[in-house]
Amino acid sequence: MSKGFVVWFTGLSGAGKSTIANALKAELELRGRHVELLDGDEVRTHLSKGLGFSKEDRDTNIRRIGYVARLVARSGGVAITAAISPYREVRDEIRAETPGFVEVFARCPLDTLVERDVKGLYKKAIAGEIANFTGVSDPYEEPLHPEVVCDTSRETLRQSLSKVLDALERLGHLDRPVRESLPEGEELDALRAEARTLPRLEVGQRELSDLFMLASGALSPLDSFMGPADYKSVINDGRLANGHPFTIPILLRAEHAPKAERIGLYIGDHPVGIFDVGSVFETSPEVEARNVYGTDDDAHPGVHVLKDSGRCALGGKVTALARPSSGFPEYDLTPLQVRALKAERGWKTMVGFQTRNPVHRAHEYLQKVALESVDGLLLHPLVGETKSDDIPASVRMACYEELLRGYYPPSRVLLATNPAWMRYAGPKEAVFHAIVRRNYGCTHFIVGRDHAGVGNYYDTYAAHRIFDEYSPGELGIEILRFEHTFYCSACGGMASSRTCPHPADLHRTLSGTAVRKLLAEGADLPPEFTRPEVARVLLDATKEEATA
Repeated sequence: MSKGFVVWFTGLSGAGKSTIANALKAELELRGRHVELLDGDEVRTHLSKGLGFSKEDRDTNIRRIGYVARLVARSGGVAITAAISPYREVRDEIRAETPGFVEVFARCPLDTLVERDVKGLYKKAIAGEIANFTGVSDPYEEPLHPEVVCDTSRETLRQSLSKVLDALERLGHLDRPVRESLPEGEELDALRAEARTLPRLEVGQRELSDLFMLASGALSPLDSFMGPADYKSVINDGRLANGHPFTIPILLRAEHAPKAERIGLYIGDHPVGIFDVGSVFETSPEVEARNVYGTDDDAHPGVHVLKDSGRCALGGKVTALARPSSGFPEYDLTPLQVRALKAERGWKTMVGFQTRNPVHRAHEYLQKVALESVDGLLLHPLVGETKSDDIPASVRMACYEELLRGYYPPSRVLLATNPAWMRYAGPKEAVFHAIVRRNYGCTHFIVGRDHAGVGNYYDTYAAHRIFDEYSPGELGIEILRFEHTFYCSACGGMASSRTCPHPADLHRTLSGTAVRKLLAEGADLPPEFTRPEVARVLLDATKEEATA
């Protein structure tokens, strides 16, 4: 369930509170949120009938609105209030009692309000014909530190609404919509030409993967290489500086700080990006290794890459001029393309599955268990850079193609590539993978107990426990925590430690090392481990590599 919150509009009569509030309600409902609008006039009619306009009665009215708003937010809804609420003390009292309180001040000068006032109430109040009229004969105390100020005498409705939405996203109450920024056609040609005139920084496939994922919205709400505040917050707290969950530093690392503010990023002679340098700072590889990877052992592949990189990091916006390729272009889909296909197929829910290894029967079992309760499955194998002894992405993709031909309902499965590179960061990477799949439109994500692990660096179930550090709804995706699965000869099928009562010696499992040994010997992989069609792809690839 998503976390509820309260948007409290305050301002003089006619300042535009209800107009912005109604527009916000419509926008939030489009984003799938349940919203209740507590308008000042309606509350007076139904909740506070009989109250007058003395300070005591006004305060009672505001406390009643605050109480109802808290109930709405507590149940996961969004409460929007649009009452004048003129007194600062009672507004601050409501704030102190209300988690997720966001104050929006609709500011408008009195002369503009008089011009707008079709009923002539302000003129009558100024003439003394209406008593206790807020802003004329009764005080209005402006908020001192509102989260948002909308100057409604100068801003359009769209501008004011955008301010409120931006604040709600920045404060973590709303996910930022996935936005794609990938130039094409003449714009792309012009940017590539510009890149050739800029100072150059040589990068590699890992940087290309990161900059493309930033530009395509795969790492939302992050859309630029991290600056020092985000970097420090991520490695220490598992969150961006604004509080959004994020567990893996996304940095452009360099040996030295560039002298120019705008540089071209190159792989060989090919421009792959334009980078606007916003900050230059020194990283802490030792602290980063321990906090992100759980170890500073150089034998850990992620730590090895980290320590082999420059200590200097560059933060700032990047424009992607190239796309990483898996060798299977029909599957290289952006987050928006995956979301469009999900909508086209009518899936309300979609579960994501991550793997860097060839698909086997345990994977298939987990995926099909999830499909029993979810509309669609996104098979999303990672095709970025991995360890040298991992099975190549092209072989893994071919395995999936074989599996999909005969063992899955085509209308329930979507195969697409994940362009990320592998960090082997265990629990921290499990959260990172979940965030990425959320941005691709997944509502659910499968996590095994050793997700993204390598060696013996992570405790059993650490990849499950880390999700307890985030409150329900905070990640925007539901985590399906699965046990270790295997073929049990006594059960006669796939099972897990939760469903199988038999001893481990009846469980048929193979380690990656054992699989590679069998393949090198040209031996068949047992059908309890993988489908024969997949085994044939792996055997053929091994033979081809041996004769190359």
